[in-house]
Amino acid sequence: MGLPNHAREKTIYDNAKTHFLGNFPESLPIEQAYVHIGIYLGWIIENQLYSEYFEDEAEVQMLRFKRKELSPTILSELWDGYLGYELFNKEGNMFTYYYYGGGIYKKDYENLLASDLPSIYHVEDSWQNYEMMTAKISERFKSWKEMIR
Repeated sequence: MGLPNHAREKTIYDNAKTHFLGNFPESLPIEQAYVHIGIYLGWIIENQLYSEYFEDEAEVQMLRFKRKELSPTILSELWDGYLGYELFNKEGNMFTYYYYGGGIYKKDYENLLASDLPSIYHVEDSWQNYEMMTAKISERFKSWKEMIR
C-alpha cells in the first residue's frame, strides 16, 4: 500500500500561503496559519520520518526544535509553511498521504485543539498543544501501521 504513481513526485500536502491568502481571520497574525503545519512537521522530525534531503537542509533546525528552542510555528515558518513530499521518507510520505492528505489530521486537530475556538487558526502555539496533538498522531500512526500489515 504505497503512494499512487501520480502522487509520488509532486504531492504538496499543505502550504500556509493557501491559508492566509484564503479564509484566514483578519484579526489574527499570519503566524497562526503555520501552527497546524508546524505541529505535524515537528512530529515527523521526532519520529524520524523525514527524507535525507530535509535532514541535510534542516539539520540545525531539527536539533533546535528537538531542544525546544524553536516552536512548531517557527519551524514551519522557516520552511515557508510548506509541507511536501520531498520532506518525508517513503514511510513518512505513505502515512502523510493517508493521514494528512486524507483529511484525518485536520479532523483530529479540530476535535482535539480547536473545538471551543472560532477556527483552527486560533489554536495557540504551545508545547502543551503540541504534546496533545502529537500523542494523537502517534496513536493514528500505530493504527495505520497495523492496518497496512
